[in-house]
Amino acid sequence: MDKLIFTALGAASNQSFQRVQLTNDLANISTVGYKRSQSSRPESAFLNGPGFPTRFQPIVPSRVERVVLDTGTRMETGNPLDIAMNDATVLGVQAEGGEVAFTRRGDLHVSSDGFLETGTGKLVLGEGGGAIAVPPGGIVNIAPDGTVFFQDPTVEAQAAQPIGQLLIRDASAAILVRRTDGLFEAEGSNGEGGDIPVGPNTASVDSGSLEGSNVSAVEVMVNLLDFYRSFETQMKVIKSSEEMDKDGSRLMRAG
Repeated sequence: MDKLIFTALGAASNQSFQRVQLTNDLANISTVGYKRSQSSRPESAFLNGPGFPTRFQPIVPSRVERVVLDTGTRMETGNPLDIAMNDATVLGVQAEGGEVAFTRRGDLHVSSDGFLETGTGKLVLGEGGGAIAVPPGGIVNIAPDGTVFFQDPTVEAQAAQPIGQLLIRDASAAILVRRTDGLFEAEGSNGEGGDIPVGPNTASVDSGSLEGSNVSAVEVMVNLLDFYRSFETQMKVIKSSEEMDKDGSRLMRAG
């Protein structure tokens, strides 16, 4: 009897991680550049050890949250500092600990300190790992290859001058996972960030537009309902097992 309860409790415990992923996806359906989590399905694992000769435990093989880089809906804004990343392109930013991490969030602006940063206040990094300083009072444009141009409108007939190069990477050859701060890093980095393996495609961006999230509300709701039904079934199994155990005890006492 305890084997049945053990298996049901194990399944309910492991599915909690998947429910958290789905709930987080649903909460970020309107977040610029948000990428949904890759579904993690539990597997049966044999428990080897004293007292567990025939028990199998449903487990989630990995508790890391892989991200799916499918493109979301494009929104034209006309703002030259808004960029939408093409294909599997990701943008390098500076995380809280100073390490390099990546994002798909392209709502950029110039901070009060004169540096390019994302809508969440993360410093945008250039090739070489440094921040991109923007002179005051000018016009900033970003080319498809990530080159940042600055033009001073007070200087007559001055051509736009390059002031930096965005750290953009093609992540098609990398497995990216979501960090606790919401940024991306290569699987196995263990929160230390760093550059990622570069894919075969050319990393590029489109200026003047933003990318919405790639989360499907309908799909997430359907998956959540499936998990809730599964959880209810597991709780019923535990309750039925408890009632069967009590009935068996009463019969033994009566005998």
